[in-house]
Amino acid sequence: MTRVVFLLVPGLHLLDLAGPAQVFSTAADLGHGYRLAYVAEREDVPTAQGLPLHAATAWPELSADDLVLVPGWRTSLAARGAGFLSAPVLGRLAAHHAAGGTVASVCSGAYALGRAGLLDGRRCTTHHELQDELARRHPRATVERDVLYVVDERVVTSAGIASGIDLALHLVAVRHGPAAAARVARSMVVHTRRNGDERQSSAMLRYRAHLSDVVHRAQDVIDARFTEPLPLAELAATAGVSERTLTRRFGAATGLTPLRYQQRLRVERAEHLIGRGATVEAAARAAGFQDARMLRRLRGREAAPGGSAAVPRAPAAAAAATAPSTPSAPTAPAAGPERPPHGRRPLHAQR
Repeated sequence: MTRVVFLLVPGLHLLDLAGPAQVFSTAADLGHGYRLAYVAEREDVPTAQGLPLHAATAWPELSADDLVLVPGWRTSLAARGAGFLSAPVLGRLAAHHAAGGTVASVCSGAYALGRAGLLDGRRCTTHHELQDELARRHPRATVERDVLYVVDERVVTSAGIASGIDLALHLVAVRHGPAAAARVARSMVVHTRRNGDERQSSAMLRYRAHLSDVVHRAQDVIDARFTEPLPLAELAATAGVSERTLTRRFGAATGLTPLRYQQRLRVERAEHLIGRGATVEAAARAAGFQDARMLRRLRGREAAPGGSAAVPRAPAAAAAATAPSTPSAPTAPAAGPERPPHGRRPLHAQR
């Protein structure tokens, strides 16, 4: 069980708190072990939006598996005590990190981490309007710009307001895998976003930025069983549509066929194993390929100019994928050997 402790600061922004809290609460509802707690220096906590909050003043006992998160506050209210944290509370943040725990912030909450000494010598970020001030206050920190969040040695900082959701989804993905984070994002109807601080996000998240329930249901099956043979007919039955409709909607929502999506997951898994020292042959078998030839071929295609992973469709295209199907002329077959054939041949069928 991971305890997530939100340190409520006077003048906090409600969404800085509610966004991450909803992510971890939804993850708990889906069977992942999270317990949320809210602490503050005083029981009554004023917020920037005027809604008063009530929190405990006694901290729970923390372990190295636990997270302490500081939501941001409206910095213009500083003269009225917004953002104030006493030295003992700042010491708690530093002590939790020193004991192996994770400390995170949203927006101006990075100021609290800085005052606790957690940003010195580390990369960090905050709201774009506050980055210059954060750099001025903490010259030993490297303030990253134009990113959603930064992770550096169990110190996790995020940009403004809604980016706290992205931060929390990342932490869920780290602990439980990208498929779990994708399910949380889907439950919250969140368009999962790529973090500008990382060169690549998992395909399980990258191709979930759409609202097609049909496609999400098919992706759930592929995500859970991408190393297995998956007949297109089985996927279509799971999604409750015909094979042709599934292929059409899948392409509209993700820019890929179901087979291409499964191959992306297999290649990603194999790359991860190779990076950990596995041979290409062993990684190929573990990822679901019959041998290394197809893996080498797909890796070469991804590395070729213009052959990198397709960019997921824009929300407008994804929305179109949710429209009811209407009778139409058969679509032309997609080019390339990876097009899933009609019938019951498995998705992974290779030439």
